[in-house]
Amino acid sequence: MGAIDQYIELFNTSRDTIDSNSAEPINALREEAARLLGGMRLPRKGDENYANIDMEEMLKPDFGLKLDSPDLKVNTDAFGKLPEGVEVGSLRAYARKHPDQVAAYYGKIANAANPIVALNNLLVQDGLYLHVKQGVKLQRPLQLINLLENTQPEMAVRRVLVVIEDDAECRLLVCDHSHRDDVSLLELETVEISLGQRARFDYYHIEESTETTSRLSALYASQSAYSQLNIDGVTLYNGRTRNEYHCSFEGEESTLRLYGMGIEDGDRHLSTYSHISHNVARCKSDELFKYTVDDRASGEFTGRIYVAPGAVKTEAYQANRNLVGSSEAKMYSRPQLEIYNDDVKCSHGCAIGQLDAMQLFYMRTRGLSEAEAKLLLRQAFMADVIAGIDAPAIRDRLHLLIERRFAGLASKCNACGNLEF
Repeated sequence: MGAIDQYIELFNTSRDTIDSNSAEPINALREEAARLLGGMRLPRKGDENYANIDMEEMLKPDFGLKLDSPDLKVNTDAFGKLPEGVEVGSLRAYARKHPDQVAAYYGKIANAANPIVALNNLLVQDGLYLHVKQGVKLQRPLQLINLLENTQPEMAVRRVLVVIEDDAECRLLVCDHSHRDDVSLLELETVEISLGQRARFDYYHIEESTETTSRLSALYASQSAYSQLNIDGVTLYNGRTRNEYHCSFEGEESTLRLYGMGIEDGDRHLSTYSHISHNVARCKSDELFKYTVDDRASGEFTGRIYVAPGAVKTEAYQANRNLVGSSEAKMYSRPQLEIYNDDVKCSHGCAIGQLDAMQLFYMRTRGLSEAEAKLLLRQAFMADVIAGIDAPAIRDRLHLLIERRFAGLASKCNACGNLEF
């Protein structure tokens, strides 16, 4: 039995339980998901855009699923009273209370033919719902902490649905943690972000898990005119991770900043796929991903920028820069441009190398040990990714976490729930 077959069988035998513990807008997508998955072959290692990740192998273990979990609870005490016009909490609860409102956005952006999305559509029961109404501007970031813990193999299936209406602003920090290194765990996630005209949304993600934790995540975003979207994804600790970013401009004069970084050592593997669609004129995207890869670890970056016919005055910049620290470590990079217009400014580039020997020598002559010099150089290498975060408390916390990570200290973000924004 293939990995897909076991989940379709679970769905068929547990359909009543799955549906009864969810809501109609979420349940409405399950039949199509089952149909799509039934004829689908999961990507294998070596397939196009899958140089170091095998989705069939990642989903093959017999993971347990919680089909009767309670509604997601949201604690707003640290934030204070939320402004009127902000709805945040359990996706399932809001879908039951306001089915038409949720159905207007749920499943409308994410591509159901994507195996990550299809499997999520099939099995998801709850997640986070964040809706900021027209003109509302949140000054302080919101924070979502996902903690995956179990003594038996488990899959966590979750959904994040974000709707930022016209002239609204919000920032969200998502922290994913798992601490057990003796149990196989899997995170299966789909994120949908809808931005109205002149809206702004910042989405920051930090992954701190173990080498026995796998992650499959697909983020889809749609931007209306004059909107601004900032995404910054940071992988500090992980096992096997696949992060996808699918962003599309649907209104002119919009901007996207898509940044990310990964620190990979041991037997860790990180794969990033991005697809930015410039479907309309006069939009700007700035994309930067950085990796450090050591030991037997591997990293992969595949990025595509698409510029549609008629999308004049497009500005699109894409860069992938990497440090490889051992002969066994592997880094795969495929930056790509697909342009159907002459009146554009577009560039892409890739760099794979090692720490500069002359810089190391210079720092050693100033009294630093080799370990201290390498630590400082690696921190400096990641600095511009962290600088893209427009929240000082998050930025400062990440600088500390990255320093400890490069120093080889077993640091977990246990204090992330106590961040003072």
